[in-house]
Amino acid sequence: MCRWLAYTGHPLQLETVLFNAKHSLIDQSLHSRLGHTTTNGDGFGIGWYGHPTDIPFRYRCIQPAWSDRNLREAARAIRAPMFVAHIRAATDTPSQETNCHPFRHGRWLFAHNGLVRNYPAVRRDLMVAIDADLFPSIEGSTDSEVLFFLALSFGLELAPVTALERMVAFVEATGRKHGVDEPLNMTVCATDGEQIVAVRYSSEGRSRSLFHSTSFRHLLELYPEDPRIKAAGEDAFLVLSEPLADLPGWWQEIPESTAVVARGGEVEHYPFKPQLA
Repeated sequence: MCRWLAYTGHPLQLETVLFNAKHSLIDQSLHSRLGHTTTNGDGFGIGWYGHPTDIPFRYRCIQPAWSDRNLREAARAIRAPMFVAHIRAATDTPSQETNCHPFRHGRWLFAHNGLVRNYPAVRRDLMVAIDADLFPSIEGSTDSEVLFFLALSFGLELAPVTALERMVAFVEATGRKHGVDEPLNMTVCATDGEQIVAVRYSSEGRSRSLFHSTSFRHLLELYPEDPRIKAAGEDAFLVLSEPLADLPGWWQEIPESTAVVARGGEVEHYPFKPQLA
């Protein structure tokens, strides 16, 4: 499907995780170990914040991430305290810039790995439920963008986890109405510049892989000379589709049906229980 990561902490050069890590996101675009597809070459995108209250910046492209020379230059130049990066493997929708993640609305960025099953059959019913004021902001044709705007319609800006639970419940109810037994598979990330909200969930209970970093304070004790950990700071946090390196103690797998919220150095886990609004 796709691979993505999100970071918060001290301002960090994007190339640290996009290019320089042993199993960086760019390496994953060619050699994914845990993804549904080994190669993720149907476009990419990065979104980053200069300041938590700013509208985030984006750079998206339909070229494979490994062959875009401008991405390497941008990743070397950009230092940000929070960012999201995504490499895409397309399913039912074309490779075009408007279909590349992360999607943006106001201060919010959103990235998704997975799919809405039999999306062409349920697409109309899902889109009709999007708030009329938000509908003109939809640019592409992916199920992922529709998930984002449904979550916004259900209150993402006020109560992110609850809104995502309501979005999932609505997608599942709509799919089953159309005879789809297992309508949704997803790992998603939503961020507003102050918090990262990540969810691992699927209707069948076999979600795509998702991990997050363990305590960077603890990692600094384990690997005191590692410059990457020093640069990120003790309160840094990474959530990602698959680990960037094979160092013991770095990564914790996120369980099925779990939401993780990282904010201000605090990381909290919640059971993820879809419920209709």
